[in-house]
Amino acid sequence: MPVIERIAWITALAVLLSVMWIVVTSWKNGISPMPSSKAVRLAVAGEVNRITGYGNIIEAGSGWGTLGLDLIRRCPGKRLTGLENSSLPLWFSQLLVVLFTRFLPAPGKGAALRNRVCFRRGDIYQSFYGDADIVLCYLFPGAMERLAEKFKQELPRGAVVISICFALPGRLPVRTITCRDNLRTKVYVYTF
Repeated sequence: MPVIERIAWITALAVLLSVMWIVVTSWKNGISPMPSSKAVRLAVAGEVNRITGYGNIIEAGSGWGTLGLDLIRRCPGKRLTGLENSSLPLWFSQLLVVLFTRFLPAPGKGAALRNRVCFRRGDIYQSFYGDADIVLCYLFPGAMERLAEKFKQELPRGAVVISICFALPGRLPVRTITCRDNLRTKVYVYTF
């Protein structure tokens, strides 16, 4: 078998295994990692920037890392920790951090990002949220239901939860933003 043909077979097998891995993890989690639209990222950044000063953000279920990286670029003074339990999206988000911090065109910008964002493996239901000023969620109704009591018990007074698409059961949002994307995505903002 020629070398080019072997490479093609190995690549096809790697892609197939990657897709299967994502499908199995998505089935286990109840949702697949979904990137957010630019309109949603801008709306969330606007809400994060309403909170003055420095702040620790925890992104529960950070997926591919696009929301977290965009937020850190748009929200000076904030620090973000993304929690993800699906390996491929986690590795991708960690790779994005490396690429953004090493090859960002503006001098000094990469180092500033590197110190403000990290993505790590974590179970959103077992993680501790007591140090969070802001929690970001782009999950699904079952996850929001499971996290509602945990947030109530662990979040410090004044903490903010920003949820994309799905409301936090048992709480009234202080604001609901309807984004200008094709899906008219809702962003819910809660204070504790």
